[in-house]
Amino acid sequence: MKIGVAKEIKNHEYRVGLSPASAKELISYGHEVSITTGAAAGIGLNDDDYTTVGVQIADSNEAIFAESEMVVKVKEPQPDECRQLSEGQLLFTYLHLAPDPRQTDLLLESGVTAVAYETVTGPNNSLPLLAPMSEVAGRLAAQAGAHCLERAQGGIGVLMGGVPGTEPAQVLVIGGGVVGANAAYIARGMGANVTILDRSIPTLRKLDMEFHGKANCVYSTKEAIEKYAMRSDLVIGAVLLPGASAPKLISRELISKMKTGSVVVDVAIDQGGCLETSKPTTHENPTFVVDGVVHYCVANMPGAVPQTSTYALNNATLPFTLSMANQGWRKAMQQDQHLLNGLNVHEGKLCYKAVAEAQNREYTDPATQLS
Repeated sequence: MKIGVAKEIKNHEYRVGLSPASAKELISYGHEVSITTGAAAGIGLNDDDYTTVGVQIADSNEAIFAESEMVVKVKEPQPDECRQLSEGQLLFTYLHLAPDPRQTDLLLESGVTAVAYETVTGPNNSLPLLAPMSEVAGRLAAQAGAHCLERAQGGIGVLMGGVPGTEPAQVLVIGGGVVGANAAYIARGMGANVTILDRSIPTLRKLDMEFHGKANCVYSTKEAIEKYAMRSDLVIGAVLLPGASAPKLISRELISKMKTGSVVVDVAIDQGGCLETSKPTTHENPTFVVDGVVHYCVANMPGAVPQTSTYALNNATLPFTLSMANQGWRKAMQQDQHLLNGLNVHEGKLCYKAVAEAQNREYTDPATQLS
């Protein structure tokens, strides 16, 4: 199979769909791999690092889209990229379609078969291709929040861990999944007082044990969210409904009641955000202020640490990339329900139910597309 890796064009996105090691693995099975020149510069690699393992260098992304049977990316294709996709082509990347009807339209029009990293499943309802970036984003959320709390960034001017004789920052993490647990881990490590809200009692028990009782693990209700948000210096939104739009758990009214100079980091922004006041921002202009509250809503947070993120992502995606390249996507999905759950779009049909419901579109059962 001809596999192409396009250079990411989203603002300050430096991650790479395939590392040299991943490309070498694919080539060892007889596949042809191409990458856009300079695509890996952001992780400290040059074209020679790829050619030495047998990768071909393409002069442009246009060449990658025109010649590849499978296109491997990191972030969702931008409109110009969507228009270069075609029927019979396979796209493997993050999509986050639920809050993005324009991208959905373009992918449906293209006829491409699009498999989303974030909806591929694993045992026990896990999301193995989302998890590594959730770990990165969660840890970055605490870092970014700490930075935004600085007075020069518009924050209240509180140090996460305080110093002897002063109080540490009060941090609220809404959602105790992979993002939330990692955000709490870093925030607690910085010395902050941390409260985690979740609606799963087993998750709260697990987190209580992991933090040895040093994080406040509370059942999430509207009352609890309001109570802890109003007293917090930093709020991290870490909720997830797989493949669907994020629920709006913090209202504009609640934002207006929070401390002036407090900070909210909405990690759920890729799925539309969990605050009514959220809107996507970039690494170039990461924050905005609403009612005195600093909002950090960068939609590709792991892109800030592309070296860590690229290798962590490749570790998770390579087995699935290999499976589809070696067997073809249909046979691979016939043998793997977890991979089938990643099928979002196929030849003009929308095959992921949560996206169809979010956008009020017709849904096609992905299993019917395997014959």
